[in-house]
Amino acid sequence: MNSKIISERPELLAPAGSMEAFFAAVDAGADAVYTGLKEFSARAKAKNFNLKEIEQITHYMQQRGKKLYIALNTLVKENELSLLIDTLGALEEIGVDALILQDLAVWKLAKDHFPGLELHASTQMTIHNAAGVKMLERMGFTRGVLAREMTLDEIAAIRKQTTLELEQFIHGALCFSYSGQCYFSSFLSGKSGNRGRCAQPCRRNHRYRQQEGYYFSPNDLSAIDLLPELEKAGICSLKIEGRMKSAEYVHKVVSAYRQVLDAPEKQRKTVLQEAKLLLKESFGRQPTKGFLSGGQPSDMAIPAHKGATGRFLGEITRVRGGEITFKTKEALHLGTRLRVQPAIDKSGTAFTVRQLMLGKKTVNKVAANSLVSVPSPFNNVFKAGDTVFMVSSPSAFTMSDSACRRKLSNVRPPAETVDLQVDVNPQQLQLTATIGTEKQQFQYPVDSFPATQQSLDQAILRQAFKATAGDPFILGKLECGELPEIVIPPKQLKQIRRDLYAALGQKQQQQKQQLRTEHLQSARSALFPLATGRAGKQQIRVQLRDSRDQRILQDPIVDQILIPLTGQNLQHANKLQRRSRQVIWDIPFVIFDKDWLDTRNAIRQLAQMGYSNFRLNNLGHFIIFDKMEGMKLYSSFRLFSLNSQAIAALAELGISEAELYIEDDRKNLADILRHQLPIPTAMTAYASVALLTSRVKIKNVRSDNPVLSDRDDAFRVQQRQGLTWLTSETDFSFIANIPEFENSGCHNFIIDLSHLGPFSQEGKQVLDAVKRGYDPQGCSKFNYESGLE
Repeated sequence: MNSKIISERPELLAPAGSMEAFFAAVDAGADAVYTGLKEFSARAKAKNFNLKEIEQITHYMQQRGKKLYIALNTLVKENELSLLIDTLGALEEIGVDALILQDLAVWKLAKDHFPGLELHASTQMTIHNAAGVKMLERMGFTRGVLAREMTLDEIAAIRKQTTLELEQFIHGALCFSYSGQCYFSSFLSGKSGNRGRCAQPCRRNHRYRQQEGYYFSPNDLSAIDLLPELEKAGICSLKIEGRMKSAEYVHKVVSAYRQVLDAPEKQRKTVLQEAKLLLKESFGRQPTKGFLSGGQPSDMAIPAHKGATGRFLGEITRVRGGEITFKTKEALHLGTRLRVQPAIDKSGTAFTVRQLMLGKKTVNKVAANSLVSVPSPFNNVFKAGDTVFMVSSPSAFTMSDSACRRKLSNVRPPAETVDLQVDVNPQQLQLTATIGTEKQQFQYPVDSFPATQQSLDQAILRQAFKATAGDPFILGKLECGELPEIVIPPKQLKQIRRDLYAALGQKQQQQKQQLRTEHLQSARSALFPLATGRAGKQQIRVQLRDSRDQRILQDPIVDQILIPLTGQNLQHANKLQRRSRQVIWDIPFVIFDKDWLDTRNAIRQLAQMGYSNFRLNNLGHFIIFDKMEGMKLYSSFRLFSLNSQAIAALAELGISEAELYIEDDRKNLADILRHQLPIPTAMTAYASVALLTSRVKIKNVRSDNPVLSDRDDAFRVQQRQGLTWLTSETDFSFIANIPEFENSGCHNFIIDLSHLGPFSQEGKQVLDAVKRGYDPQGCSKFNYESGLE
């Protein structure tokens, strides 16, 4: 094991969704910053950065010995692959410290064509066990961002089995679902969290049996008490969430954690209390340690707590045009930023306080518990009963966008070290310049004359070739042979130095441009050509919950069945042996380390019984099949095939057939399928997809009654396999579109009846719809027709 990873002090990693937040993070003491581009960012609503800005802030960080990571952590559509390639080429040339990624297309293209890019696996890849981390190591990642559902004990157990750097979220907003496995926003609105456009329906008010609550809205993670334990567990990077947050938030949170990390052991307790007071001013939700402490956290999702951020001030009692009146729980000052949250649970409206009124008197500040009136720029938007939150204070970290840009305007790339070998004769000066492993030779004529006093020596040459502030190089070693007793005019040596560094700079730039061109051409040539033949035999697979329903194979329309790998189903495996080729075992996507050996052993036992078909749902599953010959591995939608390069990546990892992504739409699916893909594809054509899959247990909510949103969308909550599953009462169906898929080249279709059972009245109706080619009544088209954002 690499002891260096554990012995080094953990990195404090801060978010930056804007230029102001970037400087706030650096000013507060972050060791590294992660940010996104305007494209391919999982926080598409943040301001984000263009490539020129990324270049500037990269050089700014490098000059200070700090690091910048780029979050390219969204799923990429087929028609975005060309832009992705251009982006990877630019980021490699800039020299960013690492990419954080989710889509396997980014992994494959970067690995194959842009070797200068270091790769970190996003938390959206749902890496939650040692097998997943080992798979990342095998794939060439240098760091894995672990799932936020991990406990300290689970992290420590992983640390003992890998040398990979481990990163963990320690502060900020939590998702109710495992990251990367949430389809809630996408199903309701087409705005996919995996594309950076989450509409946060989990934060809304829901009701169960007439009891209202924010059942799926977690509090904010705050692990400031656990920093020594996180370091001991082997975390090398402590990550703060918040690319959508203000510069003030970033500054206060980073400052709080910096103070505690830097505090001497004897002062840690006092500093910790001060840091917690600072965190209280950051306008987040109620803090929770999440799963880190172990066990089921009771304070993670409290139904009585609203999902809004900010400090609650009060409820509006009166509205006059744009003026609101309320009793404030805290003191208010001019310049404070407020957000008014409607009672009907729509998104809030924020504004900065420009005027405060106590009765008819205008004041600069009001005390807590005052009845205050605040004019706003919004007319007739607010209503009595709406809640008021304070989201920032006038004492915020203040650095304007223009001031930030001025600070970056003079930033230059870090200078490179040049070693020089100097050989001189009275007519010529020869220089051998070494940068890294590259050597170049230069000859310059000189006008010398015999020395009468101070002859040319090594000290004079070093002084002459010492780089100045404007040069992009630093002089390293300078060696010279025997020097003649001559004098070369200082003005001439100075000009030679200028010419040398200009030539070196030009050569370096040419090499960079040539390398970028080669890498771009290599990546573009790897994109797949258009397909010619699309013939194939239709295969219908029925996904079951209970292996005892295997007799559905007697239906002539059913070619194969998908069976979840559960203890109950394994008990009946021997009864299915004669149909083993028609059975695909579906491996649960969450396998905690305590269950991993049992799962692996069960799969090996099935293989010995003659079963060879398995569906994989997580990167950690691949390692199970090491040294197992004759297996046919299928990928599920949970491994994200939204483009042809992701499918190629899965094929490279050993997948025989890739399932297309359930969130996808007609146009992108057609764009993928018109290419000559390396392996066949499949599509789930009917299902009740799990909109949320969580480790959080919801008390007093069962599957006997639906949970209803404020818009009367109906959902069902189930607790099984140690997890909470939220499914929509509305199934989705692409059954009527199967002919379209077949014309495009996809011939394998999954009909998921695990929630209905194939022999129930509803299950029979779905199978009849498959035979007749229509969508069952009342089904959703998911994003197929409306589009995936």
